[in-house]
Amino acid sequence: MPFLLYNPFENVHFDSHTCFLTGADVFTADEFIPVFPDWVLDRFLLRDKKFTMMDQVTSRLYSDLNLPCSAEVTRAFNKLEYEIQEAFGRGYDAVNSIPSQSLFLWMGKIVYGILYHDILLERERLQKLNKSFNLSSRLKERFALFHLMLQALVSPVSFNEPTPWSITVVQLKYSKDIFNYRDDPVNLIFSLGMNGFGLIACLQDNGLVKQRQKEILEKINDTVLHPIQFEELCARFFYSNYLLQYKTKYKIEECDTGISIETIPAETDAGKVLFGKWDDNMFAQVLAGHWQPWGLTKKDIITFPNDPVSFLLNEYTHELINPDTITFPY
Repeated sequence: MPFLLYNPFENVHFDSHTCFLTGADVFTADEFIPVFPDWVLDRFLLRDKKFTMMDQVTSRLYSDLNLPCSAEVTRAFNKLEYEIQEAFGRGYDAVNSIPSQSLFLWMGKIVYGILYHDILLERERLQKLNKSFNLSSRLKERFALFHLMLQALVSPVSFNEPTPWSITVVQLKYSKDIFNYRDDPVNLIFSLGMNGFGLIACLQDNGLVKQRQKEILEKINDTVLHPIQFEELCARFFYSNYLLQYKTKYKIEECDTGISIETIPAETDAGKVLFGKWDDNMFAQVLAGHWQPWGLTKKDIITFPNDPVSFLLNEYTHELINPDTITFPY
């Protein structure tokens, strides 16, 4: 008997009467789950603050970012949320011990939730112009695969090693209690800094981006990073993911107990490398976005013919810069 799992991207079906994860009917307006969990909204006083959407123009209140959700899925997320909240409250060591699949599902729900609202926003915008909303076949495939992976929360979906995602946890020092969140829903990237740790996740890279950053991660090891260093590390991951030219592939099989997902090892096509050429000028632009809190602009970061400024690696020795030597506020 085949396992038929919900795929909202087959017909780009999104409405308030359909559970975002399983496709089950939702009958009342109060059957929803917040994109950002309640404990985050309350701890960081975010409910009445605005979240900027992908178009960088429109904003929504954090408290208005919800997903229609069946009782079954809500119970499953509540159980996961308890595990995550407890670990996040304890800090780096506890977070580093969370199974990667649990982190993937927790982060994935947030990224998918933002993507869900971005799609609704764009569809509404086009409807006002009497235009229809469409996604490219490549985006449909990427998002459908991501959605299938998220269904592992309540459905018989399992993953073989190596997993489709890569997750990095580092130690991080902030001067106050903070929730420093950033994402790229189209490319399925997530970063978060809070309570002594930083998280960076590429949710569908088959581990390739993390592998590309292996050398610098080994240098960081258990160093407690300055926030400006963490943001530079995030920028490296975000830009590397952008340069990834390899289309991640999977072997998806049905077995007696459900569906298994196995990553297919990356093989370069004839003459094509896994990553595009690194452009320091473009990277400086990405980095400027991450360093905005410190007032650093692209002009501050790079001047021809010099390399971009780095607070992670010494430009002469290529060793990790001691975070205590950085004078920027943290």
